[in-house]
Order: sequence, then structure tokens, then C-alpha cells
Amino acid sequence: MLPTLRLLLLRGAARACPALRRGSTASAPRRPPGIGPRRPASHTCPWPSLRLPAPELLASPARALSGEAGAEDKNPVMMRLLAVVMLGISGLLVFLSLYQEKELERCQQRVEQLRRVVVGQGDFQLVDHTGQPRCKADFAGQWVLLYFGFTHCPDICPEELEKLSGTVHLLEKDPSLPPVQPIFITVDPNRDDPAAMARYVRDFHPRLLGLTGSPEHVQEAAKAYRVYASAGAPDEDGDYIVDHTVLIYLLAPDGLFLDFYTRGKSEAQIAQSVRRHMMTYGRIN
Repeated sequence: MLPTLRLLLLRGAARACPALRRGSTASAPRRPPGIGPRRPASHTCPWPSLRLPAPELLASPARALSGEAGAEDKNPVMMRLLAVVMLGISGLLVFLSLYQEKELERCQQRVEQLRRVVVGQGDFQLVDHTGQPRCKADFAGQWVLLYFGFTHCPDICPEELEKLSGTVHLLEKDPSLPPVQPIFITVDPNRDDPAAMARYVRDFHPRLLGLTGSPEHVQEAAKAYRVYASAGAPDEDGDYIVDHTVLIYLLAPDGLFLDFYTRGKSEAQIAQSVRRHMMTYGRIN
């Protein structure tokens, strides 16, 4: 049964393939499984022959499996991305450098303009709220926020001293900054003796120093800082209001006037300005 079936299959193949009809199937040499017999170049056979893949596709199967080709494709993208990031950082550094130089130049111009005004360049001889004599040299090497007012002021002076105290508190939160000494000088020495000043300053910053003295010494101090002060007419109870300049002065460690702040400035704005002056003071001087 099996020889007959095999013979029928070979005859069918011979009819389909002329090359097989010209040779004997019995004398044809045996070839490895999966590889067909040799055929002429012009041979056209309906049976497809087995073809091996191109050698270059299988040259490095480990490389194909490891994904090195994909990594090489990604490398140019990563390099371009890294170049863009580095370029952005370089541009930011250049911008910050130019901004700092511009800010330093602006501060220097402002300091020069303010110092030409000749404010606070004189000395003063006063007494603090503990009765100890004080002069301007006692505060050399310290940053000072200075305010002129009087203890009987109904609203403006307490508000400004609250703002001054709040500014000092904000600056104290930054341990990298030097301390700031708050000072309150009265423009009403007839009523503001050391005892009255002591009672008044304790309601504000614990380091607030109240200064008073004779009318002549107080007037000299006010004149040095160009502070206007004029007492009004007393009422039937003998009380009166003193009209005066409302400014907070910033004094540098060399004792010279550096900046001033009006009523419109907030605690945060004053603290920011003082911090900027501290950062640029050493570079300007």
C-alpha cells in the first residue's frame, strides 16, 4: 500500500516539474531535509524553494535583542535636549548677573543722591529712656531705623512706630542679616522726659530706644535730619498737638543717612528695601 502511494506522489510531481521527468527518482542523490533538488536557472516551479534570511539581518541577534539600536536612535534626541537645557541655564545666569549689576548701579546712584542732601551728617547729644546719655557715635557700626514723633500723638505716631517695629521683626526672622536698632526721638521734649518715654516705648518693639533731651538738643537733632516740628496752640486742658515731618529714616553703619520711607510704605516694603541696602552696602562702600 505504502510503495504504491509513494509512486503515485512521485509521478504527480514529475508531471508538475519537467526537471524531475528528465532524471530518475531512484538515482537522485539524497539531500538534507528541507532543501529541494537543484533546478535550472530557467526553471519555474510552482513549489516555492526554501530561502535563508539575508546574513546581514542575523549578523548580531544579541544587539537586536538588547535594544542598542533603539538607544542609538535616542541619543541624538537626548543630546539636543541637554543642549537646550544648558543654553537656557546659561541665559538665566547671564540675565541674573546683568540684573544684579543694574540693581547695584541703581542703588549706588540713589545713595549718592541722598547723601548730597546732607541729612543726618551732624551729631546729637540726647538721653535715652533709661536716663543714659546718648550720642550718634554710640550707634556706629549698627543699622538704624529712626523716627521722630511725640508720645501724645493720637494716631500717626503709634501707627508709624508699629510699622517700624513690625519691620524690625520681619528682618529679625532672617538670621543672615545684621540686627537693626529701632530709635524714637521725641519732638516734644517739654512733656516727653525719660520717664514718659520709658512708659511709651514699652508698647512697641522690646529694643526700641526712646531719646529725649533739652529743647535745644532735640531741636539740633531734628535739624540735622531736616525734620520740621511745630507745636500748636494748647487747648483749655493745656494739651496740644505737634505738627512734624512723618518719615522713617534708614541709617547705615557709618552713621550716614541712606534712605527714607513715607507713610505709604508697608512693613514688607520697608523690610525689602532695608534688606537690599544691606546686601549692596559693602559693594558700594
